[in-house]
Amino acid sequence: MISPPKYTLDKIRFATDQPTFEKAVELYENGKVTQFQEEISSYSAMVVGTKPYRVFVEARQFNLGHCDCYLGQNDTLCKHMVAVAIYAVQDGKPLASEDKHVISTPICSGRLGELSKEELAATKKAITAALQYIKPYDGPSRIWFAYQNSLSEGCNRLSAMVAGLPVSEQTAGLLVNMLLRLDKKLCTGGVDDSDGTVGGFIKETVQMLKEYEKLDPACAKAFQKLKGKETCFGWEEPLLG
Repeated sequence: MISPPKYTLDKIRFATDQPTFEKAVELYENGKVTQFQEEISSYSAMVVGTKPYRVFVEARQFNLGHCDCYLGQNDTLCKHMVAVAIYAVQDGKPLASEDKHVISTPICSGRLGELSKEELAATKKAITAALQYIKPYDGPSRIWFAYQNSLSEGCNRLSAMVAGLPVSEQTAGLLVNMLLRLDKKLCTGGVDDSDGTVGGFIKETVQMLKEYEKLDPACAKAFQKLKGKETCFGWEEPLLG
């Protein structure tokens, strides 16, 4: 039994780009992580790719470490490092089916219904937790990429939450409030979204809400809260048209 790392599978899943994570899952599930060992504050393993690669991953941050592959030698997080981090979290145990993929864009569940009082409270809490990753940028240029990764992780967490919601006026209202909170972060909260990560998520959620309206016309009532609002880039217009 290995000592658990400081990160969780969700942290790895939401903070890694979709192709890299899913390739890492494939390596893990196919038994390509071999000779796994716990070191002092890190883990090491041989990962069999196009050839065997020696990989080290820190126990406190899964994206800190080293791999002998081309990406690893250029200080880029690679699928081999992510596979070792997954092994450290799972202790070699199988992954649940829902943990094997990253939902990187908001998608409509297509399922009509409302959240219970308890589910609504839990969802609001999950939204607030995810929004903490979408924060102001006030650091030096050397942490720019880490900052962008934080924005992506926040949007990935929100996308996964959205995908599980039933369609109703209740959940449409919940998502409208979420979009307004994101808009405030962009307009006055100091978020640097020059890569368009957050703005892209907002636009995709708006398109998804149009699907909500087709499935349940009552959802349009939730959009009325946007009347008279001036958003960063007019994303509310399709919902009020």
